[in-house]
Amino acid sequence: MERLISHGHQVVGVFTILDKGTREDPLAKAAQANDIPCFKIKAWRSKGVPLPEILNKYRSVNADLNVLPYCSQFIPMEVINLPRLKSICYHPSLLPRHRGASSINWTLICGDKRAGLSIFWADDGLDTGPILLQEECDVLEEDTVDTLYKRFLYPIGVSAVARAVDMVAAGSAPKVTQSEKGATYDPMLNKPDLQKINFEKTSVELHNFIRGMDSVPGASCQLRLPNNEEFQEALLFGSSLWKGAVPIGREVEIRGTTAGIIHDGGLLLCGSDGDYVNVKRVKVAGRIKNASTLDQQTKQLQLEYTAEEKEQLEEVRDIWEAILSIDIEDDTDFFASGAGSMDVVRLVEEVKDVFKTDLGNEDVFLAPTFSEFIQNVVLKARGAGGSAEIEYRPIELNVNKRKIKFPCQLFVNGEFVDAEQGRTLPTINPATEELICNVQCASVGDVDRAVLAAKKAFEEGEWSKISARERGQLLFKLADLMQQNKEELATIESIDSGAVYTLALKTHIGMSIETWRYFAGWADKIQGSTIPVSHARPNRNLSFTKREPIGVCGLVTPWNYPLMMLSWKMAACLAAGNTVVIKPAQVSPLTALKFAELSAKAGIPPGVINVVPGKGSEAGNALAHHPLVRKLGFTGSTEVGQVIMKSCAESNLKKVSLELGGKSPLIIFSDCDLDKAVRLGMQSVFFNKGENCIAAGRLFVEDAVHDEFIRRVVAETKKIAIGDPLSKATSHGPQNHLAHLNKLLEYVQIGIREGAKLQHGGRRLNRTGYFFEPTILSNVEDHMYVAKEESFGPIMIISRFNNGDLDGVLKRANATEFGLASGIFTKDISKALRFAEKIEAGTVFINTYNKTDVAAPFGGFKQSGFGKDLGQEALNEYLKTKCVTVEY
Repeated sequence: MERLISHGHQVVGVFTILDKGTREDPLAKAAQANDIPCFKIKAWRSKGVPLPEILNKYRSVNADLNVLPYCSQFIPMEVINLPRLKSICYHPSLLPRHRGASSINWTLICGDKRAGLSIFWADDGLDTGPILLQEECDVLEEDTVDTLYKRFLYPIGVSAVARAVDMVAAGSAPKVTQSEKGATYDPMLNKPDLQKINFEKTSVELHNFIRGMDSVPGASCQLRLPNNEEFQEALLFGSSLWKGAVPIGREVEIRGTTAGIIHDGGLLLCGSDGDYVNVKRVKVAGRIKNASTLDQQTKQLQLEYTAEEKEQLEEVRDIWEAILSIDIEDDTDFFASGAGSMDVVRLVEEVKDVFKTDLGNEDVFLAPTFSEFIQNVVLKARGAGGSAEIEYRPIELNVNKRKIKFPCQLFVNGEFVDAEQGRTLPTINPATEELICNVQCASVGDVDRAVLAAKKAFEEGEWSKISARERGQLLFKLADLMQQNKEELATIESIDSGAVYTLALKTHIGMSIETWRYFAGWADKIQGSTIPVSHARPNRNLSFTKREPIGVCGLVTPWNYPLMMLSWKMAACLAAGNTVVIKPAQVSPLTALKFAELSAKAGIPPGVINVVPGKGSEAGNALAHHPLVRKLGFTGSTEVGQVIMKSCAESNLKKVSLELGGKSPLIIFSDCDLDKAVRLGMQSVFFNKGENCIAAGRLFVEDAVHDEFIRRVVAETKKIAIGDPLSKATSHGPQNHLAHLNKLLEYVQIGIREGAKLQHGGRRLNRTGYFFEPTILSNVEDHMYVAKEESFGPIMIISRFNNGDLDGVLKRANATEFGLASGIFTKDISKALRFAEKIEAGTVFINTYNKTDVAAPFGGFKQSGFGKDLGQEALNEYLKTKCVTVEY
């Protein structure tokens, strides 16, 4: 109408159908908006005879031309022929083919290669009048009724009708008689018998029929779901030809054909030629479901909307009300309220403007009620996840004066699930030696499922479609949720790993949150560079690099900082755009599983993060060997790191970063602040019960202060408050697990046997729990076991060195295959900087120790591994560089 008016034509009246309830036809609304008389007609005739009162209304507008953009009523010839210029009509097919009301459907059902529209002069036949003009387009393999309308029939149809009116007004409109050659009249598809699928057809014919019935009325069949006794009527939508190998799936019985196969991508149907058609959506029992979840119970999510989302929700409610012309309740069904295909298109386009997110028609079909629709839109706007309450079998405990709740299952593809073999591993509280819970133990098959989910999320999921900035926003939201739940996370970390609660709150959890925020800020700042190259004269060249995510990454993390080690690696991994499968430590998996729950609430899409607790020899080994994992990050012992590196090389030469063992030297000169050296020297060894990868594994103390240092450090060590890690008065908790405690006891005995002097500790405390008394060994010589091997516990190893002998002590400090961290205490800046230059370690502390920061790169040399956590350099571990050269 607007197009005709803008072309200078006068629209003298609009005749349309009655309102459906309170819903007004769009043409009537357009007439009202343009101040044009509008007549809503129930019928034009009765018993084959025109109704005089209706004819009189029509005559009153005195039209020169009738324009019938689409006829849903029978218009009498007395009306068709009355105007001076007669009547023209729009038809959505290339007449004379597919005359009739279901012409678009039949174009697809018949497998036509070309589709189109016709403007013809109306006569007393049915779509048989002379042709004024036609437009045509190719029919694509993936086309449906909706896509043909949206891509061609609607936009080109509007311009074609306006152009036809221009030609009529100018006296140049042709009248080409329709040929009867190739003419067809196809029945209207409003009868159930015509909607049934004939499974004797080939796969191409099945595809054409199903897409020809999409989205109205739907291709029907009868199927019986597992655990159902009766067959049910079902309508199938979203067809495509299946061109890959037939996947393993679940069978569903379909009447009249072989069983269908439900799989991750939909429902496969077999044609008579043995080839397959894939269906994306199924309507059964009045509800449309993704075909891939046809045999699963729909889970109702509970979202908490933000203030901004609540405002947007009301805007969408207004859109629904404008389209349906009714009051919208949460359970209002879009289609049951009279909406049609064009209403779906309008709804999608208008809601896109509100939420600034991609939507498709299927978002309406799969969620036809208002509450379902708005929930799905919010989830998409959040990155396809959303703040949803995720279902799992919870472990609930009253601990630390609070109620805590956490999962004990695997986390795969956005859901908590049991291991395929149902095996579990016990998780013990090291402070009480009591069972916390049994955690599902991942098998090789479970790891494979997780990797496949991560691969699909990386290649096809929302994670691959959202922008880097949106990715960063999701990571910021995850950090916010961790902050909101930090006390619960710290409590879980404490009971699971033995960490002192106050330390867990500040470091284990606090630094984890800082890490996520730091890398969230990096997500949209990863960029390449332009490279000046020699030109290929007379042409010129431009070379530039792109920094791209690697793909599926595997992470294997240790038990000393369960959540922090996860965060150090995973935050950089996700900021770079990868997806991940992590195997947390067998003995301390609980905060990783709680983190998985929070990630789902934050809106991280399914498959992006997968958590598979289990044994290193099984689940960890499966990750290292998996051919679809392109990067592996590992923190643990050097011995296991060597095995992992070999596995990565032999499997698919996957990229690997290793943070391994340490024997970090700390050198104390007599010119230092001795009080500070004692205090930080103790922290360098006893921090986090000595279960610290950069712990000072050996202290070298200058002769001049050696005895005084020992005296002071023994006195201060005796004051350490050992006890319940949940008590705020405690500063030293239990060792992580029994096997480790026994290893520490043996380590001390080896040192004593070799001649070291036990200054303090060295025993298990006589109380429940894996409590080991902080220990000091002096008189340690370079050849001793304790001088060379890492204890990974609260055992201070003290050796003396000659006064002023920097070169000598440097040589002794470097006489190890480890090179993770190091430290020096001195007031002589030259001495300190010479030490920093010559020491073979990835981290150097001067007059401090354990001072790590999320912005500072962390990683070792030699057999302490390679690759970096933290800082900008950590991103390099999870990116690949692509060089592109253009000639112009």
